[in-house]
Amino acid sequence: MYVKNRMTVNPVCIHPDQTISEVLDLMHDHSIHRLPVIERGRLVGLVTEGVVAENSPSNATSLSMHEINYLLSKTKVKDIMIKKVFTISPEALLEEAADVMETRDIGCLPVVGEDSVLLGIITRNDILKAFVELLGYHQKGTRVVIEMKEDKPGVIMELSKVFTDQTINITHFAAHRNGVSEMVLRVDELDKNKVRRLLEDKGYKVVSVL
Repeated sequence: MYVKNRMTVNPVCIHPDQTISEVLDLMHDHSIHRLPVIERGRLVGLVTEGVVAENSPSNATSLSMHEINYLLSKTKVKDIMIKKVFTISPEALLEEAADVMETRDIGCLPVVGEDSVLLGIITRNDILKAFVELLGYHQKGTRVVIEMKEDKPGVIMELSKVFTDQTINITHFAAHRNGVSEMVLRVDELDKNKVRRLLEDKGYKVVSVL
């Protein structure tokens, strides 16, 4: 799966000369937490809720609400925006985007093409939604975790045969290795006891069936 398949196309953007008051209004109106800053179609920065908070008067200030609003209406986006923005290509793998976000501890990546032209934006929430879909969490069926005795060529084919012989379709598949190799499967069979029995009769160690 690629970034272009999960990104938000045509995200809400803002210009460097707009004000922080306008940023706050846009974030509120669109229920978003970050805004790419665009100038002549190219990405030049990023404004997030955290950046706005860092550059706004604190609750302990002696300023009146009128004075605070005045300051926010005079402060420009270009004065507080993040200028060194981590970006990603639309052709990048989704796991690459996840790795960059985790490594850099950031919540989003603007997606850019040639000459820094903004094409979209991908967030942590987009990654999480993709993860849920990849494992088929919301689909009907049975989720089963199997501990594999050996991690060798052919184990997936052997495991698949258990279900194909019973005309049961494997709809989702994932492998997990952390000292012990485990296969996580979702099949379209609703009878969980049947799924467990089929596997155990073939000598597989079933860790869980849900």
